[in-house]
Amino acid sequence: MTAKPTVFVVDDNSGVRSSLQALVEAAGLSAETYASPAEFLAAYDVRHPGCLLLDVRLRGADGLDLQSELRKRGATLPIIVMTGYADVPTSVRALKGGAIDFLQKPVPPKTMIARVRDALEVDQRARAAAATRDVVTERIAHLTPRERQVMDLMAAGNSSKEIAATLKISVRTVEGHRRVVLNKMCVESAAHLARAVARLDRT
Repeated sequence: MTAKPTVFVVDDNSGVRSSLQALVEAAGLSAETYASPAEFLAAYDVRHPGCLLLDVRLRGADGLDLQSELRKRGATLPIIVMTGYADVPTSVRALKGGAIDFLQKPVPPKTMIARVRDALEVDQRARAAAATRDVVTERIAHLTPRERQVMDLMAAGNSSKEIAATLKISVRTVEGHRRVVLNKMCVESAAHLARAVARLDRT
């Protein structure tokens, strides 16, 4: 069962945490709040879907350092950076670090919820794409070296005759490999195979 998306809030101001949690939950979404990056990192599982509302200036910490740490851990959680002291270098650093938005406090409630919903949609699409890539990668792992060669040439648009010439095997042998490749990759045609393999190169 897929975990319900959660809006994670990291802010050292308890009043801000409470108000953001109330706003998010009033919109029918789930929220969790944390007073520091360390508290959040101790609890967060990168497999959990959602988004992060992150304050830049935290007591004894830099919010953007948390952003960097999450990326090091392979987390793809969309991050909305918030600050009451916006400046160009900070915004540039946040956006270059992968933040999907940079908002100056106070953020109007409607704007905040709209940005949160956008972030959750980004996360959902990214996780669905990653899951598809994982499935394709797992299927490829079950191909023999020769089947992998045939698959690569099929995905590149080569005909059976062209594949046979390239691999110096008979067309009949290629046709046998093609059937096995399509079966193992769970696709109906070379065109479907090409689309599946192409997903591996997408970010």
